[in-house]
Amino acid sequence: MADDYSNGSTNLDALKNNAASAYDAVTKGPVAQNVADQSAKTVDELSNLSASRRTPSTPAATGQPLTHYHSFFSELLSWNNPRASAIAYLSIVAAIFSVRYLDMLRLGFKLTWMVLGVTVTAEVAGKTILNQGLATQLRPRKYYTISKETLDSAIGDVHELVNFFVIEAQRILFAENVYNSGLVAIAAFFAYYLVKIVPYWGLALIATTLAFLGPLVYKTNKEFIDAQLHRASEIIGAQTAQLKTVAQQNTEKATQLTKQYVGEYTAKAQTLVGKATPASLHSEAHTNGHANKSELRDAGFPPAPRADIKTEPVAPIEPVVPVTVKSGEQQPLLI
Repeated sequence: MADDYSNGSTNLDALKNNAASAYDAVTKGPVAQNVADQSAKTVDELSNLSASRRTPSTPAATGQPLTHYHSFFSELLSWNNPRASAIAYLSIVAAIFSVRYLDMLRLGFKLTWMVLGVTVTAEVAGKTILNQGLATQLRPRKYYTISKETLDSAIGDVHELVNFFVIEAQRILFAENVYNSGLVAIAAFFAYYLVKIVPYWGLALIATTLAFLGPLVYKTNKEFIDAQLHRASEIIGAQTAQLKTVAQQNTEKATQLTKQYVGEYTAKAQTLVGKATPASLHSEAHTNGHANKSELRDAGFPPAPRADIKTEPVAPIEPVVPVTVKSGEQQPLLI
């Protein structure tokens, strides 16, 4: 009997030792150590991302300071903290799919009536059976409240976030950074056509993916992309210089032709104006007058009389005698 008891205790001790060894192997093994290291790095990167919210030293083109969300989003999208950036990207993607495939409003109502049903049932059952409600036992001694400092801080963050979007929209509109404005214009152009065939949640997913993975692709292939961009800029610069040279040559030719034509027309105009001066007009009129006079003298008109014009006497006019007509006589006709 004693042997059985000793064997049982020995087996129990062995089982405990095995369990302890397994626990140590799980909690202190390489896998657990790796998980702990990754967790610690993730916490550190999240702390660095949170600490990056500070006002940038470089102001806007207008001279006004930017918001601390400019530094925050720049740090987030630059993948300087890859774990924090990956968590943010996966969280946004999960939220998009949740809104797409889950009825969040109905889910919220369902969760509300289920929680309230459990608390009401527990309170009624506790008062009925134990004369004391179970929800009362779980009730905190003091309800949680939001302090004024926390609310002011949250309102300040919201204010900074709104100003971030307002300032960035104006910077893009007025082309403070030409490359950013160009990228937004290209994105809007493609979105204009994609919106006809892609739903809104698909556009949101594409925009999020491009916003997060675009800087990551550039960061991992920075040398290659910079070399291609430099080569493209050289080609564009050469073509631009060639176009400038051709345009300058054409401009010079056009200027010379214009000067030539202007000179010719100026000379012609001066010639025409010189012919139409008053002296030339007077001499021409004098010459024409002499010619007209000679023509009139030589014309075949009868000679003008040189003797005095004789006047013939005019016979006196006899007075008209009125004729009286008696009654019964016919008035004579005038011939």
